[in-house]
Amino acid sequence: MAQASGAVGVSPGRAVCYHRGMAERDSAICLRTADWSETSQVVHFLTRGHGPVRVVAKGSKRSKSKSGGAIDILSEGDLVFLPSSRESLGTLTEFQETVSHTPLRRSAPTLNAALYLIELASALIAEGDPHPEVFDLLHNSLARLASEDAPVAAVVAYFQWRLLRRVGLLGDMGACVSCGGEIGGAELFFSSRQGGLLCGDCAGQAPEKYRLDANARAAIATLQALEARRRVEFPAPQARAANRLLAYHVTEQLGRPPRMARYVLEEPGGTGGQEQGTP
Repeated sequence: MAQASGAVGVSPGRAVCYHRGMAERDSAICLRTADWSETSQVVHFLTRGHGPVRVVAKGSKRSKSKSGGAIDILSEGDLVFLPSSRESLGTLTEFQETVSHTPLRRSAPTLNAALYLIELASALIAEGDPHPEVFDLLHNSLARLASEDAPVAAVVAYFQWRLLRRVGLLGDMGACVSCGGEIGGAELFFSSRQGGLLCGDCAGQAPEKYRLDANARAAIATLQALEARRRVEFPAPQARAANRLLAYHVTEQLGRPPRMARYVLEEPGGTGGQEQGTP
């Protein structure tokens, strides 16, 4: 990102850069924290304009700190920080919380879903790699989960789908990724290694594949409709099937299951919340 010659006005949701070596300002969501000392934290943020960043928040656990106390996971706000160097972490200069997401803690299913979303964002985006559209996706998904009528399983499924598409791990789901043929046959599979669907003929030669049941196939059509901004209902059985499929894909890509996956996928009623709705 080009450095500005001086400070400029701040627009909501936009990064502001200063001279090289000076503080930078950005919208940020706290992905995780760790104790640095009795009074300080290391905080991992997803920022809109700078991607994931790790900073030392010196004295943040003091009540009179510039952040108003310890920074909590899921907090959103305006971040001012000194970027990291090869030898050290970045340094937090100021964090002004604008959204605490307290409603996300109203139930275990909702909180587990929110923690799953930030875990995926942290795992699939490299430090310093900006993805403004992923930041917006996470911001909007957390806000949707915080609403009382949130169809939690559907929100999680849509987030997984869009995140994987944005980071280039999910290709065209309209045809067989191997032969390019139609996918309307009796059997349909998904290959994580190939990043797409396999028809029954091609699946026989694939060493790794996931068989799609009727709900998973319907879920893909629903997610494609939602991605095209068509307003459709997302029934809970479809959403749960989509979450199992996409969590499988994430696990294959990471080489391990996400820590929160078992809590999200095993929740009674498909991660709680409303049984059906639009993400």
